[in-house]
Parts: sequence; C-alpha cells; structure tokens
Amino acid sequence: MFSVFLWDKKSNAYFATQNQQTVEDGLLQELLTVSSELTVAKNAFIVPEGKVDQHIYFIERGAVRVFLQSEFEELTIRFGYQGSFITSLSSFIKGTPSEFYIQAIRATKLRVISKVQFQEYIDCDDRYLKLYNAILEGLVLQQLEREIDLLTYSPSERLQRVLERSPNVFQEIPSKYIASYLRMTPETLSRIRKS
Repeated sequence: MFSVFLWDKKSNAYFATQNQQTVEDGLLQELLTVSSELTVAKNAFIVPEGKVDQHIYFIERGAVRVFLQSEFEELTIRFGYQGSFITSLSSFIKGTPSEFYIQAIRATKLRVISKVQFQEYIDCDDRYLKLYNAILEGLVLQQLEREIDLLTYSPSERLQRVLERSPNVFQEIPSKYIASYLRMTPETLSRIRKS
C-alpha cells in the first residue's frame, strides 16, 4: 500500500519497502533538494479530478488520500504518508486528465518533482532512471496488491493484510477513509476491529 524509501546503514542506500530495489542515498536527496516545496491545508486538494498532473509528490509530513467520486460515494483507492511517493499515476504516465482526486487528510508538506525535471536528471545520469523506475514500480505494486485484496479476500482478511503492510495506518489515516479503501462501511470496519 505504501512505498516508503528507507535508509539502510549497512548498504549505504535507500530501498523501496515494496520491491526492495536499492537506490543510492545521494540520488534521492539531490532530487528532493531541487524539488519545490508545497504545503497544503487539511482537506485541500493537491490534484483535482480532470487536471493533467505531471508531478510526483514526496510526502515529508502529513497524510493524503487518492479517491474517485462516483455518483453515490467517494471511493478511496490509495493513501500516502510521511516518506511515501504519491501521484495520479495514469495522468502522470499518459499526460491525460486525472480521474482521481488527491487530497490532504491533514496539513501536509510535500516535495514536488515534475516529470520534465525528472527526465532531465535521467538524461544526465542513468542512475536516476533506477530511482524513477523504483518509484513507479512501487506505485504499480501497491495498486496490484490492493486489487488482489479486493478480489480474493474477505473483509476481515483485507484489513489484516493492510495492517501487515502498514501497522500504523490507524494512527495516520481516519477510520472512515480506511473503511472506504477496504470497500466496507465504517460500522463494518469497527465491528471487525472489535472481533
């Protein structure tokens, strides 16, 4: 669910927790140094539906959600919190209007990296391609895990799998959004947590 880049002292490198691909320390730090800073208030939209979004966001603090608005409800499909990357993936890759909203769940500080900026770094140094691939692979793997959860597991098993991947999710994300992510009502989530 979350692609968090962690520092591994032994290998002197960052690695993505989802796919264990290592990334040299200086690359991520350098990229974040040249990125722009964006601070958004609680409930503010980082990306509204219909906007072409050509940015990747690194969350320095706070939490966000990615969701769709159907005719009857909001459908949360992804979360991000400190140390994770988030983007409207299809808009970022295809350059088309976003089908999703990205919204701050609480006051959030982001580092913003444009696709053009990232490509300039890749053109100058192939090591940035490895970082770029690690970020995109992490985002795709998160989506695949979620689809597998929704298609093959019961509601209580889905909750358990989310807790295995993100043990602190209830400290970071309000329960109503977790319930939406798990495709259940808040009441069902509460009942499952109590059992």
